[in-house]
Amino acid sequence: MNIHYVSETEYLVKDVYVDQIHERPYCIFDLEGTGILVEKEYITQFGAIIYQNGKVLRKFSSLVKSPKLIPESVEQLTGISNERLTNAPAFADAYRKFLDFCGTAVLATQAGYEYDLPMLQKHCQWSNLSLFENPVIDTKALFAQIHPELNDVFSTDYLVKHYQIETNDIKRHDALGDCVLISRILDRILKEYKQRNIPDFNIKEGITVKRFVIPAMYLKEE
Repeated sequence: MNIHYVSETEYLVKDVYVDQIHERPYCIFDLEGTGILVEKEYITQFGAIIYQNGKVLRKFSSLVKSPKLIPESVEQLTGISNERLTNAPAFADAYRKFLDFCGTAVLATQAGYEYDLPMLQKHCQWSNLSLFENPVIDTKALFAQIHPELNDVFSTDYLVKHYQIETNDIKRHDALGDCVLISRILDRILKEYKQRNIPDFNIKEGITVKRFVIPAMYLKEE
């Protein structure tokens, strides 16, 4: 996989190939952190589910001790307080449990090429650990591949609205809750691939994807 940031608003992703996307088990994962700016923020929560053929088979969740305090506004958004992280495992311990949970499944994220993967790469380097070798599918890129006529930011809210996905039973901005939501997004996209008789996710030639817009609340945090 090759990701190149073309500008502050777009990135180019290429050299991704996953075959038999309709039969695969997926490990859908999501991270919460002290903020959204990768270069200066830290992971506070792992969430993951094993998902296959429209069903959630297993769930995993772990808090992660952060070297940086969570800003109050982020505490309110995620429901994760600094107090809750007092006895949380270190990143290395939580990451190893996450790897054991995922096994050899294809990883799937929403906006992971922009946030979750760079965050994990940063933390792995910091902890002297190797990043997983599993293939990773980002639902934004998966959607962009079949909708070249659209030029929007394919945010979670955009895809929820596009596919008219029910969210009232989901706890948003919680890593595990967001994984369940991502599974619903992934399910709708895969159904569209099947309708188009597309068996593989192949972006070897590269596609351009709009980057998420950083909310003002994160830009104001010190």
